[in-house]
Amino acid sequence: MSRARKIIVALGIVIAAGAGAGWFLSAPRQLDAAVMAKAGPGDAERGLRMFHASGCASCHAQENAQGDARFQLVGGVELKTPFGTFVAPNISQDTENGIGGWTLDEFAAAMLEGVSPDGQHYYPAFPYPSYARMKPQDIADLFAFMQTLPAVEGKAKGHDLTFPFNLRRGIGLWKLLNMNNQKMVELADASDAVLAGQYLVEGPGHCGECHTPRNFMGGTDTSQWLAGAIAAEGEGVIPNITPGARSFGDWSAGDIASYFETGFTPDYDSVGGSMVAVQMNMAELTKQDREAIAAYLKAIPAHANGYPAR
Repeated sequence: MSRARKIIVALGIVIAAGAGAGWFLSAPRQLDAAVMAKAGPGDAERGLRMFHASGCASCHAQENAQGDARFQLVGGVELKTPFGTFVAPNISQDTENGIGGWTLDEFAAAMLEGVSPDGQHYYPAFPYPSYARMKPQDIADLFAFMQTLPAVEGKAKGHDLTFPFNLRRGIGLWKLLNMNNQKMVELADASDAVLAGQYLVEGPGHCGECHTPRNFMGGTDTSQWLAGAIAAEGEGVIPNITPGARSFGDWSAGDIASYFETGFTPDYDSVGGSMVAVQMNMAELTKQDREAIAAYLKAIPAHANGYPAR
């Protein structure tokens, strides 16, 4: 065999080995059954709190839904990003197009691992990288509440993504590089309120999914946690909500908690843009929850704005 032919064969072997390793590493990871075994029976009343904390209605109810319409989770909201357009699916109790036929373990696998019942990766437009930090009991409670909601017929249209982002298998490698269930910041001597707020912000509240800048792969840049980011949609920015922010950093914890409840800033400006739906969810939480979130946001490290000056 000639030297050139040997080189070609060797390169072929390396490429094949690399492809095989990539295929193995990108496989959807199944949820360990022991995880949900730690949870007791789900409680729908507690699950309502998790429903609001997790912002389910913001994407899965119809746009601008009010009142009871926020519990009709037919999906269809579009998120237009540089990767393409993601469309929120029906997650009502409809057994054909929703999640009415799911088991608790299947629901937990979606929330904690980003894996569908048929073993496919979900795109991280569904904020499971944050939900991965949720407690098994909260997952069980949320599932119990979801089962009390109506079945709504209708299938949302599929995502419209460009190559190579339309290849779901690649999400497995993205998860290896960008997903974990660890705390985003370590807070020494944190109070119980701060720790409670940390859980709500970093887990179900998934605040970092919008308020943290992203790397070239679309993963959050944890070194600039909550420092603000270029908006996933449009040309605007999502504000810095660390103590280093020019205006937000001057707000007191009471100001922040009041904003979450009323939608008004200390200067009597009102909530706007995509934050409107988020604030509606926050207003449904308990006063203690809002105060805990505010305490956490005052305790985290300060950062300069995580987006270019405008």
